[in-house]
Amino acid sequence: MRRNIFFAGPATIALAGTLALSGCSGGADLPPLPDQASSAYSLGPGDEVRVITVGEDSLSGDFHVSDAGNVAMPMLGAIKAAGMTTTQLGDEIEAEAKNRSILRDPQVSVEVTNYRPIFVLGEVAKPGQYPYQPGMTVLTAVTVAGGFTYRAVEDYASIVRSNGKTSVEGKVQRQSFVKPGDVVTIYERHF
Repeated sequence: MRRNIFFAGPATIALAGTLALSGCSGGADLPPLPDQASSAYSLGPGDEVRVITVGEDSLSGDFHVSDAGNVAMPMLGAIKAAGMTTTQLGDEIEAEAKNRSILRDPQVSVEVTNYRPIFVLGEVAKPGQYPYQPGMTVLTAVTVAGGFTYRAVEDYASIVRSNGKTSVEGKVQRQSFVKPGDVVTIYERHF
């Protein structure tokens, strides 16, 4: 029986180790998450808004944006809210109240009271769903989720972001801003 024996020197072993570990940490080869122009916040399913209609208490109150992207308003029915800013939603409610002759000169203001949550997965102490706060970064999201585990890649993460029609996943830095509905993944480091 013939056996082929191969002896590798230290340089060959080091090269093999480098090749084996390159790209081992998950997400390292993801493209960067595309920058989105800084713009006013767009409402989406899961958000909660406060509507204040001057002189009409029945058209004022706290409302939930449904899975279909609508706000169910008394006397007005379902008003499309997803994709709109709070100002646009206020204008839409004013127009609908005027069109239905409910109010002659409606004045409506809308504010977000609760944003849809973010989700933090992977190498954090407590993966899960967390409330979004304006100005939140990847690092603050990790902090809310209990911090990095000892195995975490701390230099970058990935975010899956949906615009309601499509989702995109990309690599982000720890100081990158998070948006409501984002899914943040912290990867495991390989030694």
